[in-house]
Amino acid sequence: MASEDVHMADLDATSTDWSSSDSDDSDIDELLNDDETEMMLLLFGLKQTEDRMKLLDQRKGSVMGRMCIPRNRALGHEQLMQDYFAEVPTYPPRLFRRRYRMRRTLFEKIVKDCEANCDYFKQRRNAAQVMGFSPYQKKSAAMRVIAYGIPADYTDEYLRIGVQTTTDCVRMFAKMVIKLYGEKYLRAPNEDDTKRLMEINEKRG
Repeated sequence: MASEDVHMADLDATSTDWSSSDSDDSDIDELLNDDETEMMLLLFGLKQTEDRMKLLDQRKGSVMGRMCIPRNRALGHEQLMQDYFAEVPTYPPRLFRRRYRMRRTLFEKIVKDCEANCDYFKQRRNAAQVMGFSPYQKKSAAMRVIAYGIPADYTDEYLRIGVQTTTDCVRMFAKMVIKLYGEKYLRAPNEDDTKRLMEINEKRG
């Protein structure tokens, strides 16, 4: 149990803010050079997130008197896709890695797997026949909150997603990723895992 706690601490340390310099990015790219490492880091961070989000599960239903803001969800989706997921995106892979804490191919795999296994992440029309948020918007909002620890309403202006929906995205994202990948990536750490994580921390000082 003690060794597992140490391993969790190492993983948590790697989830803090990365340096913004190009040289540091290249060092991280050399270490985080496979999907397994990135997925393992994500899973341990999400496991802690899921435990914290259980406290919010008691709050259900609509809030009386809450103001409805027409956020133009389609605009948020179009802007996000052009910035990061277009054939020629506005921001290059280096910046995608920095902002999402994983490479684009892995993120897209998670999006497709979650959409295929959970109705919440499928884009549908609501009771008013308004098209809902896209899977990319929901998961991007969740990743911004998880990766940077920002308030839920910080994603509103860019992704056009309100506080309650962002909170729901984080909760559902954590549950689905743990359900889909937890058995493989939440295993007990071995010697290679510990060595790789210590190298990442050493590179970051």
